[in-house]
Amino acid sequence: MPPVFAAASPDACPLHILSSDTCESWLSGQPQRVQAWAKAQGFTGACGQALAVPAEDGSLEMALAGYGSSAQRARRRFVLAEAAQKLPGDTYRIASGLPEDSAATETLGWLLTAYRFGRYKEGKGGAAGLVAPEGIDADAIESLAAAECLTRDLINTPASDMGPDELQAAAAALAEEFGAQASVITGTELLEQNFPLIHTVGRASDRAPRLIDLRWGNAGPKLTLVGKGVCFDTGGLNLKPGNSMALMKKDMGGAANVLGLARMIMAANLPLQLRVLIPAVENAVSGPAFRPGDVLTSRKGLTVEINNTDAEGRLVLADALALAAEEEPDLLISMATLTGAARVAVGPDLSPFYTDHDADAAALSASAAANADPVWRMPFHEPYEKMIEPGIADLDNAPSGGFAGSITAALFLRRFAGEARYMHFDIYGWTPAAAPGRPKGGALQGARALFAALPGMLEL
Repeated sequence: MPPVFAAASPDACPLHILSSDTCESWLSGQPQRVQAWAKAQGFTGACGQALAVPAEDGSLEMALAGYGSSAQRARRRFVLAEAAQKLPGDTYRIASGLPEDSAATETLGWLLTAYRFGRYKEGKGGAAGLVAPEGIDADAIESLAAAECLTRDLINTPASDMGPDELQAAAAALAEEFGAQASVITGTELLEQNFPLIHTVGRASDRAPRLIDLRWGNAGPKLTLVGKGVCFDTGGLNLKPGNSMALMKKDMGGAANVLGLARMIMAANLPLQLRVLIPAVENAVSGPAFRPGDVLTSRKGLTVEINNTDAEGRLVLADALALAAEEEPDLLISMATLTGAARVAVGPDLSPFYTDHDADAAALSASAAANADPVWRMPFHEPYEKMIEPGIADLDNAPSGGFAGSITAALFLRRFAGEARYMHFDIYGWTPAAAPGRPKGGALQGARALFAALPGMLEL
């Protein structure tokens, strides 16, 4: 179950949040025993500090959480979550010190400390409960937490239990929860309905490739989300080495992220027409596998020379983007765990995104900063277009040379977005080392920033 706020109770322990600047003055107004206890424990209000303060009878009287300095907070995403992980497992109510402008983000971070992926092994303990403070929209924050947990669960599930069929089932379950419609085109039907790239990438697996199509809402601007759903990527005939294959259960992270974003949108009942397209495949190795040197024809009619079967994500996205563009949405967004080049450029925490629309980029960047969901704009650098234009076909799926890999992949995808107002995210979808509110494993990236920015971007 996704984490939720604790019910209000007179037994909830008061929690005081103290910055490095306010700690000394606040403590000076407390009883001598509280001052002595805090001093003995070395509590100074630094980021991540947490202190349970006993009453004279030994029971829990209050708790303190360090909020640090502005410089310390700049190096963290969820400051309060760090303290939450260290406090005894009681229920707390925030009594003082939580800045109003960061209350929503900090309480979301607290809820996310409770996340456990327990499908195969029972998790250790539970996080301390938190009563929703006054002045926040508790339902909205719980909805964000539920969306994040959905995405994490999907990515964390190994490919043995998260193939194209299971990903389809997850989309169908989400559609049923919010009264959306979900349909699917599977196997050879993909060829009959002109999705040749999706079929080609997935045809070597005994788990049939498919295109999942979810629709919700019947009025307002048209928003289409396209998510890469490569449920496992061996690299195909250009087989990945073992170390590179180890995390390939997360290669459907783009699909998981758009489903998380779709959940936010539907739960908030945003006044728009939502469509979610997920090409779901397994890039496997067998006799029917597509080969280096093959030339494929896409749904849009553009031909693609295959120079690396491990650059398959852009192929399945190409057909899905071409379909999306045919409907002329007001905004078209793709999310994919697409290139290692993006990780080399910005690391695992930042979500690189591409857009030709400066106003959208500015709105998203501002939203990201306000919602602790960092993004970074990358360029559709048009002089690099020639790098994706081989002599034998219209496009090259894997330009040689190794330069600008994320940019050339984004340029490739843009060729299939038509005239749509288009934004592309080259995410990692994984937290490699545990951090407060962000355990090691599957991650929602860029989706909360997008959700907060959408009303302005679409003038809702």
